[in-house]
Amino acid sequence: LKNKVKDFFVRSVQNRDERGFCITQDVMAALLDKWSLFVVYNLGYYGTLRFSELKTKIKSISGRMLSVTLKKLEAHGLISRRVYPEVPPRVEYQLTDFGQALAGRTIELNAWLLDHYYPTTQTPAPSPVASKKSPPEKP
Repeated sequence: LKNKVKDFFVRSVQNRDERGFCITQDVMAALLDKWSLFVVYNLGYYGTLRFSELKTKIKSISGRMLSVTLKKLEAHGLISRRVYPEVPPRVEYQLTDFGQALAGRTIELNAWLLDHYYPTTQTPAPSPVASKKSPPEKP
């Protein structure tokens, strides 16, 4: 693992010096925030979606946070935004080729986590169904 980390850091520094950005700070951090993966996975599953459709599918996101997340993902080349010259304007979002490839990799990571991650610092909460006491039986 030490050699992999070292190789990554060397490549990352070279990339930063040659292209002017850090892949970890500028791309991965943007993808791994609270809402980005929800947007990416919804676009990956449904294809092209409008703002209101994304807002409906991601129930607890605010309109402002969705707007900020979409702008960030577009700026990083993960999604594309298409505006149609209509009244009212119609705007659609979809994953770029890069966004599709990166989403596939994150799904692989999530699948691995489902199979291997067992929190050791927290005890799972008891099931509400299992913890309910049955009412006493009537004679």
